[in-house]
Amino acid sequence: QVQLVESGGGLVQAGGSLRLSCAVSGTISGRSISSINVMGWYRQAPGKQRELVAAITSGGTTNYADSVKGRFTIPRDNAKNTVFLQMNSLKPEDTAVYYCNAKLKLVGDYYDRNYWGKGTLVTVSS
Repeated sequence: QVQLVESGGGLVQAGGSLRLSCAVSGTISGRSISSINVMGWYRQAPGKQRELVAAITSGGTTNYADSVKGRFTIPRDNAKNTVFLQMNSLKPEDTAVYYCNAKLKLVGDYYDRNYWGKGTLVTVSS
């Protein structure tokens, strides 16, 4: 089974920083992960839809939501199948459950599979 394990959420004051991490691992029917095309972070605040925060391709191309540009970065360690979300200058409106996402292929796949982590709560107090 493929798993995305997130860590790093918590409570922080406005203006502070947090770093989330997400490690991808596992197999399905003996087939291991051959490539991870895109890794990303989404968030969902109470009463709102899940939205993209940031994403990064295996080649290093990044995409950020306008609301986090200049404050968040999304480093990736391809060798460890791990993606991070460095969040600086946090605001109360950044409060949400943050979900890791990976679009990957197993050995033998032609198309990407889409996987989600269970989410980690980030709370920013004013």
